[in-house]
Amino acid sequence: MEMLDSQYFMPVFGQRLPVAFETGEGANLYDSTGKKYTDFLAGIAVNALGYSDQGFKAAVKAQVDQLLHTSNYFYIEPQARLAEALCKKTGMGKVFFTNSGAEANECAIKLAKKRAFNKGLDSADFVSVKSGFHGRTLATLTATGQEKFHVPFAPGTYEYAYVEANDEAAVKAAVTPKTCGVIVEIIQGEGGVNVLDFAYLCLLEKLCRDNDALLIVDEVQTGMGRTGKFLASEHAGIKPDVVTLAKALGNGVPIGACLATDAAAEAFLPGDHGSTFGGNFLACTAALYVTEAIGDDMLAAIAQKGAYLEVKLRELMRAVPHAVIDVRGIGLMQAAELSNEYSAMGIKRNMLDKGFVIGTAGSNALRFLPPYVIKEKDIDRLIEALIETLQ
Repeated sequence: MEMLDSQYFMPVFGQRLPVAFETGEGANLYDSTGKKYTDFLAGIAVNALGYSDQGFKAAVKAQVDQLLHTSNYFYIEPQARLAEALCKKTGMGKVFFTNSGAEANECAIKLAKKRAFNKGLDSADFVSVKSGFHGRTLATLTATGQEKFHVPFAPGTYEYAYVEANDEAAVKAAVTPKTCGVIVEIIQGEGGVNVLDFAYLCLLEKLCRDNDALLIVDEVQTGMGRTGKFLASEHAGIKPDVVTLAKALGNGVPIGACLATDAAAEAFLPGDHGSTFGGNFLACTAALYVTEAIGDDMLAAIAQKGAYLEVKLRELMRAVPHAVIDVRGIGLMQAAELSNEYSAMGIKRNMLDKGFVIGTAGSNALRFLPPYVIKEKDIDRLIEALIETLQ
């Protein structure tokens, strides 16, 4: 089967890790040989409810037996219910459903541009924070503040001022009355799980208000409870104009969402945007189940488990200070930065051999994004395996 993959699939993911998962239960995965793995990646923050959640499976199976897709020409009951649920949980006014996080961010960028056009502002100037990541379409790669993604696909789309994270002077100079929007992650996931200063985020909000620009918060990875609050922006006490979601929203079924305040959403008129598959019966049924499942009790459990994971990672840093030089994150989104003596990719492979699925991020960090059903005893086992590996 590996030969089929290398022969017919475009090589954008490089050589795959030598594991083929076949089943899952709770926070555990099982490969084609029956070997068990404890998952601390959750499909890159996707499988929030873990594997084989009975209620989720029942809801999706029931919808498969009815309808999968009719198109957005018609009223779709689970779409309307999901829109209501997300708007109530986030305080937003309107939502548009997409198939991915990149599409959700592209929708947000278009909304900011259309709003500027409606104001008579011909330019399309944006501000983005360096080391962020917003997707792999041309528009979202341009929005991504990492030059390595720009060079092969230049010239990109629209004009961006890229500012250093937490540099207040730089962002004050960058945001002007010509700015359409400012796009930012509360925690830069792909960039290394970098938590932005809350004072800096509050300044971004103020600058957007003062210059009549949209504050776009990319919560594709941090949203849906990952940090112990439904939106990570709640930690900073800010109110974005636009929020984007995906990943955990569908628990494995592809779906994204672009949410906006009523005032911001007014910029879009019929024909300004659309999607064939976005918001179909299946995706919205899956996402509605997830949205309703992430209530106060689950958020409290995520916060508690996240705090425990952080404590244990700091114990790891004290146990192997030559290997782990920093720990950072919020909730069940954590990272351990490694010294230059170690390779995060190499450690990830070693941990896979030991039965743990973890990720990497930034220049040399181990990334931990477990399902919300992870147990403290699983965290203990992870730390023991990491100490053994990093000795």
